[in-house]
Amino acid sequence: MSVTDLIEDYLFVWVLLSVGVGFAVPRLAVVTRASTMILAVMIGSISLTLSVEQFRRIDARTLGLVLVGHVAMPFLAFGVARGLGLSPELTVGFVVLGAVTPELVTPVMTELADGDTALSTTALVVIGVGSVGFIPAVVALLAGGSVPTRPIVEQLVVAVVAPMLIAVEARAWQPDRMSAYDAYYPAISATMVILVIGGVTAANASIVRSNRSILAGVGAGVVVLNGVGYGVGFLVGGAGSRATRIASMLSVGMRDFAVAAALVLAAGLPTIASLPAVAFGVVEMATSAGLARWFRRSR
Repeated sequence: MSVTDLIEDYLFVWVLLSVGVGFAVPRLAVVTRASTMILAVMIGSISLTLSVEQFRRIDARTLGLVLVGHVAMPFLAFGVARGLGLSPELTVGFVVLGAVTPELVTPVMTELADGDTALSTTALVVIGVGSVGFIPAVVALLAGGSVPTRPIVEQLVVAVVAPMLIAVEARAWQPDRMSAYDAYYPAISATMVILVIGGVTAANASIVRSNRSILAGVGAGVVVLNGVGYGVGFLVGGAGSRATRIASMLSVGMRDFAVAAALVLAAGLPTIASLPAVAFGVVEMATSAGLARWFRRSR
């Protein structure tokens, strides 16, 4: 087994280990100082796998319904956090988590589940580009103006939108050269996920140790949000084919927890606001893998 296979095939295990090491070694919080660079590498490397041809096969109406489901997620996340009586800082973390792009490995999970990979890929790119306006707007709306949105915009442009556009353009300009390294891009992105999750866990370690009830509330919230997201995705894709429903469920239910965690820290938001993203990552990795296996077996 190659190193890339070891990273990709056991990503859930690496995420769990990263969380454990982060709690055990709080000094690893130093990793968060490089969160902008880590996020840019994570986005850019996986975006190098995206080709223009994938975007040309998508029905606009189907894509529009997935986008509707995406828009609903931060409002649902806000409702979950408020329903559980979580603090304003944790509520902001939930809103950011609901508003970020679908998980970067959503196209991979969609492929494993026999879903419409082109749809999930296109949704990922469109939402990524649109996030530069959507995330700050929805955070400002739901946080009541208490959160500065300019740092969020700056981080989205520098660490999300720019790397994504540059990577897609590079793929279109030199498809043969870029595709020659396709086997490595997901592993590089996954490594960045492991790094950022370990760093933000370490940054939250002392907070969790001093108040374990926080973790219980956040854990319940992310489980509900993940399940509701899959449900919304199923509803908006219900009129389509089986492959469309699978792609819709995963694109809406899977939130990019690593992007959310890195964005919270890079934008200067309270460290504790990244805790929902860490917890969501553990839950999402387990549920998405289970769904992919179930869909493939139930063909």
